[in-house]
Amino acid sequence: MAGDRAPRKATPKDKARKKPRRRGLWAFLRLALTASIWGAIGSTAVVAWYAYDLPDIARIEAAATRRPAVILLASDGSQLARIGDLYGTPVRLADLPAHLPQAVIATEDRRFYSHFGVDPIGVARALVANLRAGGIRQGGSTITQQLAKNLFLTRARTVRRKVQETLLALWLEGNLTKDQILTVYLNRVYFGAAAYGVEAAARRYFAKSATRLSLWESAVLAGLLKAPSRDNPVASPKRAAGRARQVLLNMVAAGWLDPAKAKAARRTRVAARRPVRTSLGSGARYFVDWALDQVTDYLGYYEADIVVRTTLDARLQRLAEAGMARTLRSGAGRGVGEGALVALGPRGDVRAMVGGRDYRASQFNRATQALRQPGSAFKLFVYLAGIEAGARPGDRLQDRPITVEGWTPRNAGRRHRGEVTLREGAARSLNSVAVALAERAGRDRVVRAARRLGITSRLRPDPSLALGVHEVTLLELAGAYAVIANGGMGVWPHGISEIRETGGRVLYRRGGGGPGRVVAAGHIATLNDLLTAVVDWGTGKRAKLDNPPRPAAGKTGTSQDYRDAWFLGYTAELTAGVWLGNDDGRPMKGVVGGSLPAELWRAFMIGALHGAPPKALPGLASN
Repeated sequence: MAGDRAPRKATPKDKARKKPRRRGLWAFLRLALTASIWGAIGSTAVVAWYAYDLPDIARIEAAATRRPAVILLASDGSQLARIGDLYGTPVRLADLPAHLPQAVIATEDRRFYSHFGVDPIGVARALVANLRAGGIRQGGSTITQQLAKNLFLTRARTVRRKVQETLLALWLEGNLTKDQILTVYLNRVYFGAAAYGVEAAARRYFAKSATRLSLWESAVLAGLLKAPSRDNPVASPKRAAGRARQVLLNMVAAGWLDPAKAKAARRTRVAARRPVRTSLGSGARYFVDWALDQVTDYLGYYEADIVVRTTLDARLQRLAEAGMARTLRSGAGRGVGEGALVALGPRGDVRAMVGGRDYRASQFNRATQALRQPGSAFKLFVYLAGIEAGARPGDRLQDRPITVEGWTPRNAGRRHRGEVTLREGAARSLNSVAVALAERAGRDRVVRAARRLGITSRLRPDPSLALGVHEVTLLELAGAYAVIANGGMGVWPHGISEIRETGGRVLYRRGGGGPGRVVAAGHIATLNDLLTAVVDWGTGKRAKLDNPPRPAAGKTGTSQDYRDAWFLGYTAELTAGVWLGNDDGRPMKGVVGGSLPAELWRAFMIGALHGAPPKALPGLASN
C-alpha cells in the first residue's frame, strides 16, 4: 500500500534544489536586520537633531499658573490698550462640572485617556478624511500635543516644530498623569477674545466662574477650540451655537450624554456677555485683537509681562473710524450695513484698521477675516500679467462681446466701446478687455502674479478669474496694492514692530527684510500709468486727490448685484483699501466701488496726508 512505502531518500539533486531557497531566505533576513539597524540609527539621529534645541520643559509648573499682562502701544508710544490678566485663575479639574471636560475631550480628542500622547488611529483617520476632501480638513493632534505646542512652541508649520511637538507630548505623558495634562490644558488653551483658559473664557463670555457653567455653555466653550476668533459667541452667535450643537452630538456619540438631555440643552439659549467699552475707539479693538494673535505667533509661550509696540498710527486710526462712521450713516438708505478700512505704510505696516461698524456688536474683523469677491479690484493682477507678457498702455484692444469656454462676460451698462487702448480699458474698467488680456497673457500667469503680490486665498484659473469672482480679504488685497506703491518690493502686512519685557529686554524686533523685489521697476511704471488714469478720469475719479493736488492711483471693484463695493488706492506714502457691503451678502442699492468707497478713501487720504509734501509715484514724474 502507498502508506506502507518507505520515504524516498533525498538525492543530491534534491539537496541542490533546496540550497538556493535557504540562501535566499537568509539573505533576506540579513537585509531586513541590516535595514532595521540602520533605520534605528537614522531615527535616533533624527530625534537627536530635532531634540537638541527643545525648549526648557522645567517651566511646566509656572506655565499652569502664570498670568502675564500685555500693554499695547501705538507707533508714537501712546498706550492703545492694557490687557491685564489674560489668563484666568487656574481651576482644578475636580472643581469643574463633569460636562465641561467631557465636552472638550469628545470634540478634541475622544481617545485621550487611552493613547500615549500621540494617537495613531486619530492620525490615520485624519489622513483618510483629508485625502477624501482633497485638502486639510482634520488634524490628528491630541490634547497632549496641543498642550505641548501651546506651552513651548510657536505655530510655525515646519517639520521641526511637529517633531518637537511629538517629543514634548511623549515627555508630558511620561511625567504627568492624564488628569494633570487635562488640567493644564484647560487652564491654558485659547478661547478667543484674548481669553486664555476656561476661567477667563467663562467670565468673558458668560460673566460667571467656569465652575458654574451649564451644559450648553460648556458646549459653546468646547466648540471654540477649533476657531476661537471666528466662532466665539460675541463675534458670531450663530456659528457658536452651531458648533455647540455639534459638541453635544459628539458627547452623545462618546456615551457621555443622553440624547434627550442633548436635545433639551439645544433648546437653551444663553446670551454671551458683550465686551465692556474701553478707552479705545471701537474700531481700534479690531486691530488690538489682530495684533494679540500675532504676539503668540512671534513668541510662542511667554511668561513675563510684555510691552508691544505696534504700527498703528493713533491719528490715522481716528480718521479711519470717523470716516467709516460717516459713510455708514450716509449709506444706510442704500442698504450699506457694514464696512472695513485698512491703511498700510510702504513696508506693509498697518497704520489704521477698522474691521466693522461696531466692535461691541460684532468682533468679526471684516478687514482680516471676511472673504469677499473683489470684482474689478482684482484686475490689478490681470494688468500686471498682461504687462509682463508684453502689453503696453497704448496698445489697441477691442472692447466687444467675448465668449470663453461658453461664458460671456458683460460690461457695466452692457455697452461696448469698440477699439480702445489698454489705458482706457483699465480706466473705464471694461470687463471684456480684462478677460481678453487674461486670455492672451494666460490665466496661470495671472494667478502667479497674484501669489507674488501676497494673495494667499484660493484662486482657480477659470475664465471668470479676471473679473474677481474668487474671494479674498481686504488686508491681503491692500498688501498687494502696497507692492505697487513702494516700487515693486514685496510686503508682509504686519502690526507689530517690537516686543519687550516690562524690564526692557527685547524679545522681538522686526527687521527690514522682506520678500525682496517681486515686480520689475519698468512694469511698476506701466501699472502706475494705468491706475492713475482710473483715478484721474476713470471709474475712480471721485477718489482724486485735488485738495491739494497729489499723485494717486487705484482701482474700483464691484461684485455682482452690488453685494460688495471696493476701492483700493495708493500714493507714494500710503496705501488704503475700503470695502462696503453686508455680512449676509444682501445686495446694496446701486453702490459701486467708484461711489461711497472712493469717497471714503479720498476723505481719509486727504486727512492722513495733510501737510505732507506730495511725492511722485514710482516711475512717474507727475500725474
